[in-house]
Amino acid sequence: MTEHVLSCLKNHRSRFVGSRFPPLFVGVQGPQGSGKTFLTSHLHKQLSTSPHLLSVAVLSIDDLYLPHDGLASLARNHSQNRLLQGRGLPGTHDIELGNALLENIKKINGNSDELELPIFDKSLFGGEGDRLPHGKVIRPPIDVFILEGWCVGFYPTSISLIEERWDKPVSGLEDQFDLKSFVRMEDVLTVNDQLKAYVKWWDALDAFIQIKGPSSSPYKIIYKWRLEQEHFMKARNGGKGMTDEQVKAFVDRYIPGYVFFGDGVTNGLLDTGGKAPRWIGSGLVVTIGQDRELIQTSKF
Repeated sequence: MTEHVLSCLKNHRSRFVGSRFPPLFVGVQGPQGSGKTFLTSHLHKQLSTSPHLLSVAVLSIDDLYLPHDGLASLARNHSQNRLLQGRGLPGTHDIELGNALLENIKKINGNSDELELPIFDKSLFGGEGDRLPHGKVIRPPIDVFILEGWCVGFYPTSISLIEERWDKPVSGLEDQFDLKSFVRMEDVLTVNDQLKAYVKWWDALDAFIQIKGPSSSPYKIIYKWRLEQEHFMKARNGGKGMTDEQVKAFVDRYIPGYVFFGDGVTNGLLDTGGKAPRWIGSGLVVTIGQDRELIQTSKF
């Protein structure tokens, strides 16, 4: 991952004259429990310490959630849509905040102004979460900016493709997840509409890193990883956290996002005649196994 970012940074800088250039924007996507936050923190450390000594800023897409009152209002306005009951899916983020923030980070090296990155505290309001009044300050110059999250790079798609996937069982989950009894197609179409506003975020990204599980169990392994993550946390905090049943219900809400929109990372605007993502040619796939061991890496 470090080598990939350094290579992309070199190419990025070569496009600018002089020593002043905007940060390289890197998207990092991976499913819940895959270790994307862990890997991103190590990537940050590798880039910012000797011999590279780069200035790196990291923002989780989770910190761009709507504040608690915004999430509550969204849930009320879509009371029949299980996908929008609480934070997580596209539509639950503050698009205006994200637009302004990414635009300002693009320009941060052209002035001396500091910026404040928001922080969303998931422990507030009984686990529903809320944005904190003060965030994390970053100052120029910034060499690399990383945006990480489970749905970073997910694109909206066509109604015809959603209908096609709707009629197929979810691969590997035939015995534990029935898509049609979990959500309505109109719920998925609503999220698809919400995703259109995220394209501006993805257009800001120069390079990409995707963390994936083995192709033999692309969805089922997410339940395993997320359950292990919860057990690890509870072992360290005295048992505070979700039950195994609650973890399954938590992951269930995200499965439609992967099924309908997940391959947007490599394909962009699926079946809509849209352009490919900007990061094609600057993308890295890190494939890991059941126990998160490295299987292979590839470029796209």
